[in-house]
Amino acid sequence: MRDLPGADNPSLLVGPETADDAGVFLLDAHRALVETTDIITPLVDDPFDFGRIAAANAISDVYAMGGTPLTVMNLVFFPACALPPDVLRRILAGGMEVIREAGACLVGGHTVEDEELKYGLAVTGIVDPGRIVRNSTARSGDRLLLTKPLGTGIVSTAIKAEMVAEEAVSEAVRWMTTLNRQAAELMVDCRASAATDVTGFGLVGHACEMARGAGVTMRIQREAVPVMEGVAELVRDGLVPAGCYRNRDYYTHYVAGKDIAGDSHLPLFDPQTSGGLLISLAHEDAENFLARAAAEGCSAISIGEVIKSSGKLVEID
Repeated sequence: MRDLPGADNPSLLVGPETADDAGVFLLDAHRALVETTDIITPLVDDPFDFGRIAAANAISDVYAMGGTPLTVMNLVFFPACALPPDVLRRILAGGMEVIREAGACLVGGHTVEDEELKYGLAVTGIVDPGRIVRNSTARSGDRLLLTKPLGTGIVSTAIKAEMVAEEAVSEAVRWMTTLNRQAAELMVDCRASAATDVTGFGLVGHACEMARGAGVTMRIQREAVPVMEGVAELVRDGLVPAGCYRNRDYYTHYVAGKDIAGDSHLPLFDPQTSGGLLISLAHEDAENFLARAAAEGCSAISIGEVIKSSGKLVEID
């Protein structure tokens, strides 16, 4: 990836080589742009909620870098022959609600007629070059915090099969539309050494990326990892997305632990949409983060630690 055109530009502070959440381009000594884009297919039936989820998901990558979103552009792929215009209006209205909540400005966008409905954003943010939070700089001795429970991929699969309780749907929508803004501001204040947002590769996959970039091992306590209500039952019913199995098949080689391929570990590989932040902090900074998060109503749970490389990227206890 280092030989991509433009990757040697000295102003490119974060490029594609570390599979980070967004690119960062230096403007001056005090400002850098954070650039990202993301598009998803519907996870829920309600168009307004789909718009909210897609917008929160796209903006999340700016927060994962410690940045603040500034401007966004809508990216829409819409089957005009199959769906009425009101569906598109509701999707964009849902997206706009989250864009406003993030304090960003919608500056335009592009719509393509397509056979499959898809929606997302191109997002530009700003960050202090001295306070960028990368995914490749975790340190041995750090603690690992996770700011949202897992299970959105499994719940979304159950929604498509019409085999899920409304309470589970409501919880999943609530988490997927919750911005990572508060957690990102806290992690910058608490001097996080590294972070990423947990999305399509699942918790284990993104932990592997962090470990590979830093040359360390992520030790995760399975029982400490938060999972949404009802997800274990959905797994037992076989309502698991194909992406979850693909993640497990690919990343198991890099993981040590008992019964890694067992169904009880599937939520750790579940592809998330608009997932939480996985944050690496020094012990005292992690304690500060947890105390402030509890006081400010921000979800955060300690799920493990960073250790010297053991030969595997992730260990699950």
